[in-house]
Amino acid sequence: MAGAPGLMAACAALALAVLALWVPAPAVRGNRDWAWCAGVLLACAVAKAAGVLDAIGLAVTLFYLALAFGARAAGRASVRIPLLVLTGVCALLLALHRLPGFHNPLLVDHAQVSAGAPPFTLYANFDKAIAGIVLMGVFCAPIRARADWLPMLRRTLPVLAATLVVVLGAGLLLGVVRPDVKWLPWTSWFLVNNLLITCVTEEAFFRGYLLGGLARGMEGRRYGVAVAVVVSTLLFGLAHAAGGPLLVLFATLAGFGYAAAYLRSGRIEGAILTHFALNAVHFIAFTYPALVR
Repeated sequence: MAGAPGLMAACAALALAVLALWVPAPAVRGNRDWAWCAGVLLACAVAKAAGVLDAIGLAVTLFYLALAFGARAAGRASVRIPLLVLTGVCALLLALHRLPGFHNPLLVDHAQVSAGAPPFTLYANFDKAIAGIVLMGVFCAPIRARADWLPMLRRTLPVLAATLVVVLGAGLLLGVVRPDVKWLPWTSWFLVNNLLITCVTEEAFFRGYLLGGLARGMEGRRYGVAVAVVVSTLLFGLAHAAGGPLLVLFATLAGFGYAAAYLRSGRIEGAILTHFALNAVHFIAFTYPALVR
């Protein structure tokens, strides 16, 4: 398999692997992880055939899976904590494209999305998606019962609306963006890529793994949850440092909204939907990525 058809097949398999996280698969010997694990392995096989993943990338993926499952299964803190740290470091390196073996397909190359904004490049980041799928499957307990979706949405929507108003309102007031309604030929590619890779992975890491893990670790301590929110949100902001201080500011502001959605809904999906809504409205209705200052 090679060329455009192979890359399309790899992207489709990767999307299915992400969606498999929410499949209400029957338990096999008490375990429901088999569905999304099978999705990951299938995506890896298709990606390897398409040249998106090589043998080193496959080995990295399997090692990362072993780390995550080992961290979850470890009983003693002396074993569990180092494995959790290693899993987090590995996830971060994957998301930042610092581990070898991945050849992420280029979807959009230096496109001018908005007048007055720098050009935009979009990749289907296989390594970042793998980081998110494993964190979601092992640490985040995705919704798998249809009855749980509506309560999550009811709790999330007020926070989602407030996050849009505060973050985009601040962007308008500071002259970072302006209204710019558009629908480009590749907007659908952007939205699917942003939801299944960017939002799932970043929320799985910063809210599900980091905020959730810190909150559990400080359970019973005064202001433990508040400290977990502040630490995870500041780290989320700093993760956007390559875009400059203004992007760090807006990412931090948005991060508090995502954390509020996660805590209010009690579900990682609340944070994912809030993150995606902000990114989607930003892309479709305002300057993207931002006005050159």
